[in-house]
Amino acid sequence: MKRVSWSSLDASERVQALRRPAQQASADTRTAVATLIEEVRARGDVAVRELTERFDQVSMDALAVTDAECAAAATALTPALRDAIDEAAGRIEAFHREGMTREYAMDTAPGVRCERVLRPIARVGLYVPAGSAPLPSTALMLGVPARLAGCRDVVLCTPPRPDGSADPTVLYAAMRCGVRQVFKVGGVQAIAAMAFGTASVPKCDKLFGPGNGYVTEAKRQVSMVEGGAAIDMPAGPSEVLVIADAGANPAFVAADLLSQAEHGPDSQVLLLSDDAALIDAVAEQLERQLAMLSRAGVARRALESSRLIQVDTLQQAFDISNAYAPEHLILALRDARAWLSQVEAAGSVFLGDWAPEALGDYCSGTNHVLPTSGAARYVGGLNVASFQVAITVQEVSRDGIAAIGPCAVELATAEGLDAHRLAVALRLDEVAA
Repeated sequence: MKRVSWSSLDASERVQALRRPAQQASADTRTAVATLIEEVRARGDVAVRELTERFDQVSMDALAVTDAECAAAATALTPALRDAIDEAAGRIEAFHREGMTREYAMDTAPGVRCERVLRPIARVGLYVPAGSAPLPSTALMLGVPARLAGCRDVVLCTPPRPDGSADPTVLYAAMRCGVRQVFKVGGVQAIAAMAFGTASVPKCDKLFGPGNGYVTEAKRQVSMVEGGAAIDMPAGPSEVLVIADAGANPAFVAADLLSQAEHGPDSQVLLLSDDAALIDAVAEQLERQLAMLSRAGVARRALESSRLIQVDTLQQAFDISNAYAPEHLILALRDARAWLSQVEAAGSVFLGDWAPEALGDYCSGTNHVLPTSGAARYVGGLNVASFQVAITVQEVSRDGIAAIGPCAVELATAEGLDAHRLAVALRLDEVAA
């Protein structure tokens, strides 16, 4: 993991220091993904099976998970793991229920009633990664808000295991959320299948879920094609930025960095600190803890694109962080909450030494599907409203159009839109008569 001093870098070197790995490979990724999407659009299930065999080395006859597989999933888990999934689901539901958007209505003028009503998106597609590691937590993060929103048709895709089965922990988490349509399909082919539909996989209105650079690019592309699907956000390779002071625990900081680095080789982790000794201690802890990880090889590759950055002041660290807009931001500071007001762009913030990012991944209650690649500058994390559409309603009486109609006539006249003006003026004439 390369160490740099921010004050010694020129403008271009600073840009390069914060450059995400996925951005460096974006041109090749775009071309490859476009080709795969077209294969699925043209040949449906046949292409999905061929791509699954090519990328997952699994030959699939049926893509859908059977009722028998779902029933067997629960018994395949230990009671402790089932309890942990149930416990996490409860906290996730409680947090998301508390933050649900409400409907409202008001009179903006006498006789003019305006309302905002909420409707669930009819059919949503959930993508749960399981390539290098199964992620039942993601099934909860997607399935719980989809159920709270009232989505009547929920489709979930997750990559098959080498034996052609779906991971039982993912299946149990999906069932815990009431999801019954599960398909053993991963990667770009899963996104394309849910976006455009195949004989097996239903076409979805909106797609949700994180993934690697290819999955993220596939979501972006299908959202821009006529007949494709909307998407939640850019939720690609994982990233964390830690701002730490001299009092931070080096072992904690190193563990937090590695917890994101082990997600995948295209993940990125950054440490910003104004204390050289702390950076030295974290670097030492990284090597010590890497030796204990089963996914050390993956983490080491991610660390190649990661940085230990020494800053002059903590305020400078926050300036850098806001420009980078990390998916996860950990404030390993002595008075972390006092610094929260300085955070302008981040997917999710973890305050203090006792709030590891891993809690947000699993069971604190917040959602771990968060914007990556700098998208935290303009979009927040997943929530119940992500699975709903808001519809505005207007109800106007004779008194109402008499009250606000002249305003509309004046504005339509100024814009030169005669039909708009007439649509109101004719009614005003009728009321006057």
